Amino acid sequence: MEESNQDTYKTILRPSEEIFFKEKKSKFFGYAYPISDEDEAKPLIEALRKKHHTANHVCYAWQLGVEEPHYRANDDGEPNNSAGMPIYGQIQSFGVTNILVAVTRIFGGTKLGVGGLISAYKTGAKMALEASQIVENTLQQRFVLKFDYEQMDQVMRTLKQQQIEILSQTMELSCTFIISVRKQEAEQTLELFTAMHPPIGVKKKE
Repeated sequence: MEESNQDTYKTILRPSEEIFFKEKKSKFFGYAYPISDEDEAKPLIEALRKKHHTANHVCYAWQLGVEEPHYRANDDGEPNNSAGMPIYGQIQSFGVTNILVAVTRIFGGTKLGVGGLISAYKTGAKMALEASQIVENTLQQRFVLKFDYEQMDQVMRTLKQQQIEILSQTMELSCTFIISVRKQEAEQTLELFTAMHPPIGVKKKE
């Protein structure tokens, strides 16, 4: 990201509609999917291969992560860097992450040349992203709070004042809360709870 303290990122809300266009008799189908793990990409690509069983190429690119994003681009048999990288270029252009964009090609008998392929795959990716609902999400940091029952009022009052979300709470011999805050407010939240008297147990949850 451009700024180290930026804690928002853009992704898509749900899979895009299928987009379709033709270029010199070749048929192109474009898709965009939100993903949170690279393991999610493979079954989506396999499903496209089954759906378009006459397709010569199912090319794609994905990007995951926000602070340290990583990506993969696959030409699936097309000339080197003529498909996957143009698709990835559109992911960068739209500024989205945690996303898979795939473009399927059914060959129409006329070669497009490397320049034509780059243009076609770029267009397919662009149309799929334009057909998607892009949303802005916030990076979250989770904490585990451990404290005694006597401190419940103090903790609950602080959580309410700071509008901090409680993800789960366990009441046994002592209390354990898992809370979630915006990443850029993480250190401030940590200080808030460690400064309590008596101090309560608080640690980041990975």
